[in-house]
Amino acid sequence: MRFGVNYTPTHGWFHHWLDFDLDEIRADLDSIADLGLDHIRVFPLWPLFQPNRTLIRPRAIEQLVQLTDAAAERGLAVNVDGLQGHLSSFDFVPSWTTTWHRRNLFTDPDVVEGQTAYLHALAAALAERPNFLGMTVGNEINQFSADPHPDPDRITSEQAGAWLRRMLDACEKGAPGRLHLHASYDAAWYHDGHPFTPAHSARIGAATAVHSWVFNGTAQRHGPTGAATERHAEYLVELSKAWALDARRPVWLQEVGAPAPHIPPERAAAFTEATVAHALDCPDLWGVTWWCSHDVDRALADFPELEYGLGLLTNDRRVKPAGRALARAVREWRERPRPPAPRTTALVLDAGDEEEAGRRSVCAPGGAFFEAWARAAARGSRPAVVLAQRAADTAHLAARGITEVVTVDQVG
Repeated sequence: MRFGVNYTPTHGWFHHWLDFDLDEIRADLDSIADLGLDHIRVFPLWPLFQPNRTLIRPRAIEQLVQLTDAAAERGLAVNVDGLQGHLSSFDFVPSWTTTWHRRNLFTDPDVVEGQTAYLHALAAALAERPNFLGMTVGNEINQFSADPHPDPDRITSEQAGAWLRRMLDACEKGAPGRLHLHASYDAAWYHDGHPFTPAHSARIGAATAVHSWVFNGTAQRHGPTGAATERHAEYLVELSKAWALDARRPVWLQEVGAPAPHIPPERAAAFTEATVAHALDCPDLWGVTWWCSHDVDRALADFPELEYGLGLLTNDRRVKPAGRALARAVREWRERPRPPAPRTTALVLDAGDEEEAGRRSVCAPGGAFFEAWARAAARGSRPAVVLAQRAADTAHLAARGITEVVTVDQVG
């Protein structure tokens, strides 16, 4: 089991690449390691690393290597997100894809060639570092492909799948055998017609990534202490398995945090403790990576209010209650590992066609399936999820340890 954090630098946030200060980074990493965590997820800003389609800055790559080596000195492994992409409400895309050079991020041949060269370069630069976990294609880059983005790059689900496979192939060629994957925000699981589908998430790449944010309607409907809220991360982990072809495919809870005011600051520690405990009750969980390491400096303008206080540590590196709660959970797990028992009862999900999931909105907060799962969870159940197409497939059920299937109507 891996426990880590999404690294948000205290010095300049992700703009720190412009004023790279290795001493500040080392101090940040010391404070992360002191929590007992074993890995970080880091975010190069794409326009700074590849300001021109045929220019990948050697100095920027060198800085990424230096950060990775500093992490290794502190016992921290590193996952690198490539196409940044989208972070904390801001979009970071290079000038050669916008305005006078406006081209589709997913289908334009020149853009795609530039992206593959960039991802390959990042992966290859770190391929020999023992603490390099692998690449994530980009942070929730699916948000560029559809509404509610104000200027989306429209694609089909077939085009999305082809693009993902090409990006991951570039990562694999750069650093063979590492944990290369992609990550979507929850539209992939919840929005009908979204081109990035649950099948893409659960079948492409070395693991499935889920990002759990309860400001998506969950906390609004169920409150900060509701079972649906405290078990939302668990729900997404189990939901993802319904589409996996490999019964033992690892799932990475790659982002989860306690966003105020949906989770009041005085409840952040309790929410952290409950969320992690429920996630650790999921078989085949690869790890938990909290969002985020440090608060955003309030000297920086125009962030949504909730983004400023998500850190496990303050901007001056003091541990917050949520940080203490996560450190305690990590310590207890390592002292007494508790591998979860199989989930023998599965709730049947009818989301339409298996590949397109045209009715996946039933999985979203307020949807019939989501609310049925939440009711079962509130009663103390541990529901797995099985697609309707496989609910009678005895071999599939046996491979997952499922002995009973229950319909939404039976939950009551």
